[in-house]
Amino acid sequence: MKHTLEEKRDIVRQIKRGRPLSSLCKALHLDHHMVRDWLLRYEKYGDQGLRIRTPKYHFNTQEKERIIWEHTKKRISLQELSLRYDVDRSTIKSWLRKARTGGSLYRIKQPSPMARPKKKEPQTELERLQAENLRLRAENALLKKVKALVEEKKARARENGQKPSTN
Repeated sequence: MKHTLEEKRDIVRQIKRGRPLSSLCKALHLDHHMVRDWLLRYEKYGDQGLRIRTPKYHFNTQEKERIIWEHTKKRISLQELSLRYDVDRSTIKSWLRKARTGGSLYRIKQPSPMARPKKKEPQTELERLQAENLRLRAENALLKKVKALVEEKKARARENGQKPSTN
């Protein structure tokens, strides 16, 4: 759920006046990490820190590794790293998870599994003919499959004593 600037400001003011963060979070059903982040961002940046953050920077692999190193070796908290580098805690946690499981920290845009492969122009006449041959074989296989399904449907209709449809 998105919270307005006024809601965030009101919650931060209540904490500044002495209301315990944990009781406020329980009463309002809020994640204490999120509220603590608002408080720290407010203390560091003022009202500007409570505004909705827009993604403005993509970390390269070396920067991600440095942030992970600071957390694991220097024992800097996720909250502090989040505030220092202006990145969500959940993002840092996902980097940590990838690093621990041997995953890659590189940004890899995965192609959609349903997307068609990009067409490339065959360079030679032989490649063009091979591509056409492959396409015709696929078309032929499809037509055979359709014919078999139609025949099967007609056979079932004959078994049930129905006349086969004309379409």
